[in-house]
Amino acid sequence: MTDLSKIGERERLKPKRGDEPHWQRIMNGCYVGFRPSKRGGRGAWLARAYDADIRKYQRAALGDYPNLNGHEVFNQARRDAEQWASKIECGGAGPENIITVGDACRSYASSRQPSELGILKRTVFNDPIASVKLKKLRRHHLQGWRKRLEDTPALISRNKTNITTKQRSKSTVNRDMSPLRAALRMVLSEGAPNTDAAWQEALRPYRNADKRRVLFLDEADRRRLVACANQEIGGFLRGLCFLPLRAGALAALTVKDFDPKTRTLTIGRDKSGGARQLVIPSNIASIMEPHCKDKPPTSPIFGRRDGRPWNKDAWKGPIKEAVFASGLPTGVCAYTLRHSVITELIRMSVPALTVAQLSGTSIVMIERHYGHLVQGDAEKALAGLVF
Repeated sequence: MTDLSKIGERERLKPKRGDEPHWQRIMNGCYVGFRPSKRGGRGAWLARAYDADIRKYQRAALGDYPNLNGHEVFNQARRDAEQWASKIECGGAGPENIITVGDACRSYASSRQPSELGILKRTVFNDPIASVKLKKLRRHHLQGWRKRLEDTPALISRNKTNITTKQRSKSTVNRDMSPLRAALRMVLSEGAPNTDAAWQEALRPYRNADKRRVLFLDEADRRRLVACANQEIGGFLRGLCFLPLRAGALAALTVKDFDPKTRTLTIGRDKSGGARQLVIPSNIASIMEPHCKDKPPTSPIFGRRDGRPWNKDAWKGPIKEAVFASGLPTGVCAYTLRHSVITELIRMSVPALTVAQLSGTSIVMIERHYGHLVQGDAEKALAGLVF
């Protein structure tokens, strides 16, 4: 029997006829399944559990876990399968008494990233969909929810005196639908296609919605941006210029997360999952040490003047001011620096796996958004084979 916990065995699996998954038993009456992608993608995970009330097995799609890597994927899929099986054993309601869509989302969010909980708070908990009972949920309920979501402008600025919005893009709609879709898949089986019971069809994501980020700052641009920033945010911006982290992850770093003796930096819980460690070079360590000097262990390394950590609302204004003062394009933001550093690493021929580990993302995401940068490397490699 295939051991899905082993990465090598999963990678060697071939798609089965009829898209039947490869199953692995994890406990009596409960299986976790993996369906390899036909197009070289991550593949999809499923759960199968025996329902004694109807005397047959039920299935649930768990997703592809795009933000997890390596053994984390199987471990999360196994936990999700076990949780779903316990709900089936309890008649579909489960020990948490999941009755409504809102109940399902709260249960799902309790074990997920804060970002997903934030999306659900904005899009589900205050929407009429939250009170719809799962047993009565139909496609038209979710079609209505999706239309309300798409008609709601995306917020650009949270400044109470000057609120700025824009039309919600397809990629943003896809992102905001993802937590609800995942929550419902934990407790519901997919309905028959082309029927009102096919709730999943209303949450189908737009295809090819993600746009490649094209705004790039070279080293001179980044130096100019930092030089034009005020002293309070200058250190934070400089950190984004030499560490390919998400701005929120960098802002969350505390003094105790950095060990100057071993030059080890511990990145806490991030969008990509649990904590991870990076061994940083001595030149970066020498830059960080002054930011840690004479600070309590729980103080942010790149904190604000009053000792509080930076957040999106706090760093937006100072970054815009620095962008304006430096004469850089107005679209430059905190994420532009992360994107630029990752681009530089790829152009330096750093392996995609290493870049993914440094930046806390998946190889799939690196290849999807930065694969075009290595086309020249492939051409040179092929040219080198000629004799």
